[in-house]
Amino acid sequence: MLVLYCLTNPTQEKLRGSQEDTCHHSMANLSKKNATTPSERTKSQSEECSPTVDIMFMKTHKTASSTVLNILFRFGEKHKLKFAFPDGRNDFFYPSPFRCSQVKDYRPGGCFNIVCNHMRFDPQEVTKLLPPGAVYITILRDPVDLFESSFHYYHRAVPLTWRISGENKLVEFLNNPQAFYSPEAYNSYYLKNLLFFDFGLDNNVEADDPRVTRGIQSVSKHFDLVLIAEYFEESLILLKDKLCWTTEDILYFKLNARKSSSLSQLTPELRAKVLEWNGADWRLYQHFNATLWARVQSYGRERMKLEVNELRRRNAEMEALCIEGGNAVEAQKIQDRRFLPWQPVGESSILGYNMKRDVDPKFRTICEKMLTPELQYLSDLGVSLWLTRLWGWVKDIVFTS
Repeated sequence: MLVLYCLTNPTQEKLRGSQEDTCHHSMANLSKKNATTPSERTKSQSEECSPTVDIMFMKTHKTASSTVLNILFRFGEKHKLKFAFPDGRNDFFYPSPFRCSQVKDYRPGGCFNIVCNHMRFDPQEVTKLLPPGAVYITILRDPVDLFESSFHYYHRAVPLTWRISGENKLVEFLNNPQAFYSPEAYNSYYLKNLLFFDFGLDNNVEADDPRVTRGIQSVSKHFDLVLIAEYFEESLILLKDKLCWTTEDILYFKLNARKSSSLSQLTPELRAKVLEWNGADWRLYQHFNATLWARVQSYGRERMKLEVNELRRRNAEMEALCIEGGNAVEAQKIQDRRFLPWQPVGESSILGYNMKRDVDPKFRTICEKMLTPELQYLSDLGVSLWLTRLWGWVKDIVFTS
């Protein structure tokens, strides 16, 4: 099955940039009736503020990016925007570097509004899809929590970890990572500086390598806003301000959360080992955590506090309207498979939701969309996922039988 998955990722020729390759205009302009009203605008937004429709979201792994993706899906669908989607699966042939030819129905010079599926970032290729002025955003997470989550989620897909003995494989790995890691091994990038890898950078550099500084500068150059998962609400408020959106546009339910019993509690000593092992990601995170709080300071801390409270209030209203019991539940308790999230190999640790049966009809559609996991939403948007679903079927048969 792994061979099949790899064979369906054809070798991509890197297209040389040319005038004909590049998108030159926006595919959509929202009408003035869709623009923010004066009462919704922030002080930093002009009277002519209109919602941004051309967006590149670099979807990083295990960073709350699926929740951001749901926000983008809803906004794009609502305003009939054109997504650049993969074909046959839910990512752009990750971990191969992104190429325009991986986009369904791509033609040189063709324009899209939103690019948001998992990829290994290549700015020269991405820029061919979007008009000038598109806003580039991404999200980071504390490397300790990201590594713990990635190890839990992917270690059964990384062959070198299969020979780790003991009950706590994560601790065994951290005590001697070099014994279970090789840069050339299959899927090894999930275990070291995964953020650096996602951005198309070398994930095997040491923290003090000059290439780390250059990598951080590259991300700074290409991205207009970097969200931080630990400060998700503040990040969304800054996103709303940047894109000239409304609070309604950024309402969300937390998707792809793990049940608490699957979380590994790391001691301070183990956390230090994680940071040392993922030194490049740690430096990347520190830099953009600082830039986020500089933006918050510029935005106004009291103003930010008011906006966050309003977002929490609106989210609580939607939870009361939409979610049965008001909370996420374990996979086996999800009654409708439309709301069942993708699970890691050999486990069912990712939580999902049950929608209330008596939802007010005028809120039913928005409730369904906010609760829909990534794969199901992609299918609703017309994306073929035959390869992803085939792998999921084999995974469930082999590892849960």
